[in-house]
Amino acid sequence: MKEIKIGLLGFGTIGAGVVKLLKENAPLIEDKTGARILLKSIADLDITTNRGVSTEGIHLTRNADEILTDPEISVVIELIGGYEPARTFALKAIAHGKHVVTANKALLAVHGDEIYQAAKANGVEVLFEAAVGGGIPVLSAIKGNMAANRFSTVLGIVNGTCNYILTRMTQEGADFAEVLKSAQALGYAEADPTFDIEGVDTAHKLCLLLSLCFGTKIDLKDVYSEGITSISSEDVDFAKTFGYRIKLLAIGKRDGGQIEARVHPTMVPSDYPLADVHGVFNAIRLTGDFVGPVMFYGRGAGMDATASAVVGDVVDLCRNLSAGITRRCAPLGYLDEKVAQLPIKPMGDIVSKYYIRFQALDRPGVLSRIAGALGARNISIASMVQSARSSDTVPIVIMTHEAREEDIRHALTEIDSFDVIRAKSNFIRIEDNLE
Repeated sequence: MKEIKIGLLGFGTIGAGVVKLLKENAPLIEDKTGARILLKSIADLDITTNRGVSTEGIHLTRNADEILTDPEISVVIELIGGYEPARTFALKAIAHGKHVVTANKALLAVHGDEIYQAAKANGVEVLFEAAVGGGIPVLSAIKGNMAANRFSTVLGIVNGTCNYILTRMTQEGADFAEVLKSAQALGYAEADPTFDIEGVDTAHKLCLLLSLCFGTKIDLKDVYSEGITSISSEDVDFAKTFGYRIKLLAIGKRDGGQIEARVHPTMVPSDYPLADVHGVFNAIRLTGDFVGPVMFYGRGAGMDATASAVVGDVVDLCRNLSAGITRRCAPLGYLDEKVAQLPIKPMGDIVSKYYIRFQALDRPGVLSRIAGALGARNISIASMVQSARSSDTVPIVIMTHEAREEDIRHALTEIDSFDVIRAKSNFIRIEDNLE
């Protein structure tokens, strides 16, 4: 039986899951690949802490070069995370003729093109199923079974931390700060949660989804990103009143020759499947011209789920190596020369429905002034709610018909300058035309 040796960079939670899976399911993997996968070496700065898995027969080292330059190792798994030294290690592995499997969405969102080109030049593969959605096999489905489809939209809940926070705010009426603190105590949020709650992690993942769905290079700085820190329990309650739930969505749409690429809190109808994705679970919805709408759902993070995707990529590679095949499919699913650079639609040109919340003095004529400012920008009001007053102010909530983002922003800048407005207005986009 053919023996394929691999090396692992990064022995954290996911790395431990990879070791566990390779050991426990070794016979099953051999039955499916016709090869024996041998984890030869693990590199990590900490090689003494007990990870709860056996490392018997595995070489442990603090020196990544021992793996990157080892001629016996064919596949390198990169689970370090971040931009550096992950980029340097990935490029060095490729330069030494090794295939790379990674779960590093940040690395690929920023340095993906450089890494893919290096892999092509050296005749090796780069696989990254675990970079989006943890154990959900969405990327392989886009490149594989759904490859014949022209995609029009991709919508995703792809950050478990934010979804956990918004779920608890919805179900318990809790405030953002309170739930974030709880999420950190439970290990669902990092000590520094900025990448999660500000939408950066979701934007990284959206870059990969857009590239695979639309065959385009995406620059991270062109993806509009807005986090959930401005969402209040009041917004959550109003959303319920109007029949919506708030989710942090990654949104990609093909609009003629342009691509919409945006991450922001979004109101979705409460009877829509994405609204029922709770806790740390993820879901990605794709619409293809022949397959129609398809939704993938599952655990978006965690040791076992993510390890499943990582080892799945290793199995795919080993099948190819056993058959003497490499680069059967390019990293993005398109021929390299067919990957385009489609323009990103300016955020100001986005058309959406909007939820807008004002905090205004309870005075005659306030509503007419607000409505007049919106009307002057061609923004039509669909419905309105004014809650009971607290002191001398009242929250006023308006739901609009479809409007241009630029018009909304200009109108709100004007309204916020009114002497009767007591706090900066807050708005949330609505996605209810999801077919």
